[in-house]
Parts: sequence; structure tokens; C-alpha cells
Amino acid sequence: MSNTLADALEQLDFVRRYTLERLASVPLEEWFVIPAGSGSHIAWQVGHIAVAEYRLCLERLRGRTEADELLIPFDFLQQFGRTSTAQPPAAYSAQDIRQIFDAVHQRILHELAAYPEADLCLPPLVPHPLCTTRLACLRYAPLHEMLHCGQIGLLRRMLGHAPLW
Repeated sequence: MSNTLADALEQLDFVRRYTLERLASVPLEEWFVIPAGSGSHIAWQVGHIAVAEYRLCLERLRGRTEADELLIPFDFLQQFGRTSTAQPPAAYSAQDIRQIFDAVHQRILHELAAYPEADLCLPPLVPHPLCTTRLACLRYAPLHEMLHCGQIGLLRRMLGHAPLW
């Protein structure tokens, strides 16, 4: 694995550990609570991070595969995609969302460990308005997650949890 790819995957994993620290302090029973003054809940943030990480790090680098339907079903992509909004629990429980969130991340770390370095400079298979190369997609994914981790942090506080440093 090249240093460039290793660095990108390490940043993804670093941000994930940071996000997990925030999630660990919020019981799953609170994941669908939309605090007063907010338009979102933790379940949507986590589902959305899973969708974005999948799309940025797998779909744009190697396309969607048949096996991906088991990893992250198409209806999950719709429920937590870019234009979606936080909804009451429906097809996916907090446990389901967390499982997909974890599975997508693990699949990325596993699959991309052997990704060809030469392909990192290619355009993504699915265009992205901010990323002109596949490496740019990998570098953007942890930035995107950190943005939503900040929203998780705010939602935690709105739910009455103490700040984490």
C-alpha cells in the first residue's frame, strides 16, 4: 500500500474513532429524538455518514457491486442520502443503522488496502462536485464525517449529555 493511500485510510479511521467516542455516550434509545430547535437526530447523522463514506470511498472508486446490496441496501442509500431528512424510525432501527455504519467502514479499510495506487489519480466513477480524483474522494470523506460528527456533538448536548473533549 502506498503512503498516500495509507495516509488517506488512516485519516478515515482517525475520524471514525473520534465519531465513535461521541456515539458511545448516547443510548440507542435516544438516536431518533429530534431535540427542540433541531431538524435532525443522531440516527440520521450516522446513517448519512455511512452513505457518504460508501459513496465516496467505494462507489466512486470501484462502482456499486451486487454484494453492496447486502452491505448497504439501495433503500438505505435513499433514506439517508444527500437530499434526505431525518425521519421517525421506519425500516431501520438504531441497531441496524449502527451495524451498516460499522460494516461500511470495515469494508472500506479492507478493500482499499489493496487499491491500485495508479487509479487514485483517475476521475471518480461517479462524478462529485468537489472531487476531481479518486484520491480527492478519499481525502474528502473524513472531512465530511467530521462535519457530521460536529452535528452529533451538538445533538448530544441538546439531549442533555455533557460535553466531550
